[in-house]
Amino acid sequence: MIITSPANERLKHARRVRDGDEPDSIFIEGERLVEECVRSNLRLFACFHSFQPSPRAQKIISSLAENGCPLYPVHDAVLETLSDTVNTQGLIVLAERPNYTLDQIISQSENEPPLIVCLDTIQDPGNLGTIVRTAEAAGANGVVVLKGSVDPFTPKALRSSMGSAFRLPVVSQVEPDELFEKTQNGGIGIVATSADAAVPYDEFDLRPPLMIIFGNEAHGVRMELLERCESRLRIPLRTPVESLNVAASAAVILFEVARQRRIKRE
Repeated sequence: MIITSPANERLKHARRVRDGDEPDSIFIEGERLVEECVRSNLRLFACFHSFQPSPRAQKIISSLAENGCPLYPVHDAVLETLSDTVNTQGLIVLAERPNYTLDQIISQSENEPPLIVCLDTIQDPGNLGTIVRTAEAAGANGVVVLKGSVDPFTPKALRSSMGSAFRLPVVSQVEPDELFEKTQNGGIGIVATSADAAVPYDEFDLRPPLMIIFGNEAHGVRMELLERCESRLRIPLRTPVESLNVAASAAVILFEVARQRRIKRE
């Protein structure tokens, strides 16, 4: 049976998930992102889809059915009321939120020294999601999101991470005291980015076990955190440019980590 009313109870619950009011569930929208979700073997709670899905969506819906996900066809005009995008993409899934602990991220180390990305009061979900994807691409062990930052599993952050948040361990709502204690006990060095730092990022040895803190879009890393770091790094910029977007800064530095470690392996 096709859902034809925006007041449907299942849609009301889905909106609560979309708006972050159901902390154990996440809202996943769009063909590509749902495909990534299925590949990641997350527990699936529900799928809401257009009653005339595209050929690609039909294949995804069949895969969801094979995984035991309840399917709910929805009238397109009603699906628009659920969508988190300007125009509905015709496919929305509710799934279990990935659950990792800070200890799991810190303890992970395979063939290379740990690399942990820490985000301090990041406010834009697009920036946060982009950094999660960059962290995975650069070989980080995980991302730690401090209290005061946007939720890394909001719909926009998930779209920006393009599936990386399903695979890379991400833990949020972390208190700074707990983070510093556990990283230091784990033998992990702590550095932060700062526009007025004395050390250029590419002149610092980024090969040992390391956590790098990236700060708020407008104000950078909080001073109380900078004071507890072993080093502060800057990205040299030509005038009159004063700063880079935090996601761009993260990409520059994380791929320098990858470059230095690749050279060491070779």
